[in-house]
Amino acid sequence: MTTPTSSTEALRERAAAALAAARVRTAALTDAVSDADLNAQHSPLMSPLVWDLAHIGNQEELWLLRRVAGRESMRPEIDPLYDAFEHPRAERPKLPLLGPADARRYAAEVRGRVFDLLERTPLEGSALLDDGFAFGMIAQHEQQHDETMLITHQLRRGGPVLTAPDPDPPYDPPLVAEVLVPAGPFTMGTSAEPWSLDNERPAHVRDLAPFWIDTVPVTNAAYRAFIADGGYREPRWWAAAGWEQIREHAIEAPLFWRREAGQWLRRRFGVTEPVPDDEPVLHVSWYEADAYARWAGRRLPTEAEWEKAARFDPATGRSARHPWGDADPTPAHANLGQRHLRPARAGSYPAGASPLGVRQLIGDVWEWTSSDFLPYPGFRAFPYREYSEVFFGPEHKVLRGGSFAVDQVACRGTFRNWDLPVRRQIFSGFRTARDV
Repeated sequence: MTTPTSSTEALRERAAAALAAARVRTAALTDAVSDADLNAQHSPLMSPLVWDLAHIGNQEELWLLRRVAGRESMRPEIDPLYDAFEHPRAERPKLPLLGPADARRYAAEVRGRVFDLLERTPLEGSALLDDGFAFGMIAQHEQQHDETMLITHQLRRGGPVLTAPDPDPPYDPPLVAEVLVPAGPFTMGTSAEPWSLDNERPAHVRDLAPFWIDTVPVTNAAYRAFIADGGYREPRWWAAAGWEQIREHAIEAPLFWRREAGQWLRRRFGVTEPVPDDEPVLHVSWYEADAYARWAGRRLPTEAEWEKAARFDPATGRSARHPWGDADPTPAHANLGQRHLRPARAGSYPAGASPLGVRQLIGDVWEWTSSDFLPYPGFRAFPYREYSEVFFGPEHKVLRGGSFAVDQVACRGTFRNWDLPVRRQIFSGFRTARDV
């Protein structure tokens, strides 16, 4: 039997490991480039990398050292500089930011104090402390900014500075192109996952009609057929705002693609290479995903449909944490954690399939859904409105499943991501669905 003491120690170890893993990744992303590259803004859509580096430390100090431990601010003068809601990304290079060396020292000093705090803090007694939530929230926050910094690396011009082996997972192409998800109720969201965030809560029942969903994400080869058939020149496939967007910006392919000498090439982290046929398509907006689905005579799945396909087991009637069950992901289940710098080919990770046989629902590419980002019934903002509540509404579309750039601590069957439908720099792809 697990005693309260051993359970608390296991929580401490889990929190410490999650924080340490995030910091190793942060260091890899920021040590790989020069100070000049850290200070530069590589796109007006993104912050300078040095801003993310200090912001990670500032949020950790705010929530763990100040809110949890009740300590005074270490550097109160920098708080406004690293408030994500006070300064838009395009303005951040003009701020008096900490330089690379100072930002690293600050983040390291905060982390040292946090590890001391974690060793002696009771992980119970308040909503922030129960099950180590505040520490898990900060580990997820850092990993989310690591993904943001990886996006900045993709936007950065110049030669490659990041390296990783190509994915070579178990590969067993599915025998069918789509899977039938049966009608009926299922449990969506969670009230039990200790480190789940407010927009994932509470668990509630949804009753859906039957539908078909793609077994794997849409591939580059399939998307190229849409391009070749004039998909970017035919307004009937596009939502009005999407058609306006591609006309205004002369968009004719996914971001980072270009046509040269009769073939499609792409730029990936400083390397130019032929677009591989069998990988999930990447760097497409919601408008592009929606247009492809219409062209194919299909549609994007709703968020509820995506989650039912990912979590529901018709044999037991329950919803699991992940498509393959309740166990944490391993490299055999999914392409996560920046182990690789690209998606694995469609049809990989048979061990990660859902009970219905749907593949690669976790990892590889974020998947656009048709749904607006809205609260679940009974939603309660916690621990602050600005994480989710201020984004609710029709302006943002929901993405599900994570990508190769997402760590497992910030990726599960209930995890919700959202963005504007024009966004293309994110690691986004999609799969399609259709009514029965």
